[in-house]
Amino acid sequence: METVPAGPSPTRSVPLAVALFAAPWGFVVANGAYAWATRAGGSDGSGAEALALAAAHPGLYRLGAVAAMLASMLMVPAVLGVKRLVADRSPKLGFVGAVLTAGGYICYFGIALSGITDVAMAEHGGPVQDYAIVIDNSQSDVSILWVFLLFVLGNLVGTLLLGLALLRSRRVPLWAAAAVLAWPPLHVTGLVAGSEWFEVAGAVLQGIGLAVTGSRLLAAPR
Repeated sequence: METVPAGPSPTRSVPLAVALFAAPWGFVVANGAYAWATRAGGSDGSGAEALALAAAHPGLYRLGAVAAMLASMLMVPAVLGVKRLVADRSPKLGFVGAVLTAGGYICYFGIALSGITDVAMAEHGGPVQDYAIVIDNSQSDVSILWVFLLFVLGNLVGTLLLGLALLRSRRVPLWAAAAVLAWPPLHVTGLVAGSEWFEVAGAVLQGIGLAVTGSRLLAAPR
């Protein structure tokens, strides 16, 4: 039976494992809230659409934003946990994947935070058309374009590399690594199909895969 080399102290691994257990489920909540809010139509593809959705479902919109922010913060220690588990088995994939994913979700925290502003404007009332223009202009400003690009890179490519690192390292079962790898294609499928439920399924699978990763991190010999 394959043995796992001695790892870091249990105390140092516990916070990373907790992040692995918790982070993906914040995205399950966020994607689920958006899926439920748009079940009868609607989107946040433009400023006007975002304000209309926030006005129709302020509770779900706010819940999704807060859940996404919390999950984004927790993804930083979570990816460090993946990197620590794969260790010398897949150092390059683990390192690049962790850097991209952490950077991407740091950016996503800022993107998700803007959702609270959408709700505030929708609830305040007033010149909604002007609010919509402000949202559109702020998101298309060249000076912050890199934020969205880095998020996409970390969300899709970074997660893919982390899943491949887990697969290559053999520190988790094949099916657990495959569950982590399911997120990028399901996310893209949801965008193409126009259904958030694909993202919900991908987030659930990712949550299961990272939970296994967290348990293996805690169980690694010291």
